[in-house]
Parts: sequence; C-alpha cells; structure tokens
Amino acid sequence: MATKKKTTPRKKSATKAKAPARKQKKTATGRTAPKGKAPAPKKAPARKKTPGKVPLRAKKKAKLPGAAQQKAGPAENPQAQALARRMAQLLLDKKALDVVILDVRGMTSYADYIVIASGESDRQVSAMAENVHVQLKQGEQPVRALGTEGVETGQWVLLDYGEVVAHLFLADLRAHYDLEGLWADANREKVS
Repeated sequence: MATKKKTTPRKKSATKAKAPARKQKKTATGRTAPKGKAPAPKKAPARKKTPGKVPLRAKKKAKLPGAAQQKAGPAENPQAQALARRMAQLLLDKKALDVVILDVRGMTSYADYIVIASGESDRQVSAMAENVHVQLKQGEQPVRALGTEGVETGQWVLLDYGEVVAHLFLADLRAHYDLEGLWADANREKVS
C-alpha cells in the first residue's frame, strides 16, 4: 500500500518574489510593439465586392414617379357610408328627431360612421331600434348587428353594426351626453 505524503503549507518569505515577465503584444502586422507604446489598432478586414449586390448603406427607398406626396386621409368606405345612410332613413321612417351621421374615419378604430338620433319617448326609441334590426335583416344583402344595448329601457339604445354604430336617445339624455360635442372634429351629415 502506498502512503501519502503530507504537505505543509509554505510560509511567505519576507523577500519579494520577482514579478512575472509581461508578454509583449503583437501588432496587426505581426511585429511586437516597443515598450511603453500602445499597440496599433486593428483594421477591419476588407470586404469582398460581389457583382450585382448593392451595399447596405447605399440602399434607399425609391420614390415612385407620380406618387402623391400629400398627406393621405382615411380610406373611403362606400359600403359603411351606404349602411349609415340606410339606417338614418329607417330611423326617419319611425319619426326620429335630429338624425345626424358623423364621419369618424381615422379618429377611432371601432367604427367609420356614427348615427345619432333621438325620440320623444322610450317606446319610440325602442321602436326605432326594432325597425332598424328588422329592416336590415331583410333585403338583398342582410346585415346583422354585432351587439345591442338598452333596447329594454329605451332611454339610450346602442346598435353596433361593425363599421357603423347607432346611438338612439331620449331627447333629454341626448342633450346631457352631447356625443356631437365629443366628436366635434368629425364631418357631419344632417339627415331630414
């Protein structure tokens, strides 16, 4: 059996040990730099040019000739506009008051047009909403509401048809909430 040798820790001597010699760094050319001077910075390797390719820095977006340089407004939506006008006419059939179509394209993300109308009683407001639902389901292109709110109470009815939203109010509530004032910047079309 082999025995292990015990090692004792060495004591530090009072004499200074020699500092290890510093290695001299080689420069990009392969020579060693003289003492006291910093090595020369390395140059980036030259890129190979390949025919047919344009350097990244040289790429720019080409301007199309004849392209309009003026600020583009919101995109036209004739289907939504036709739906808003049809809704307004259906509301007038039930004697709605102050029917207004607000063009909110580019101002909001949930609709392109808002139709606002008011009635004289809660029954009239509910009847206006029911007429819009029934008439839009019939015809060549049936349209169904995505959601409705307030039909039971008849004070403020919201009809959501996606790109067109209708708000039907009692006359007092319409003045109180003042949605036309909220959308004061929107183009408006008064339907009578």
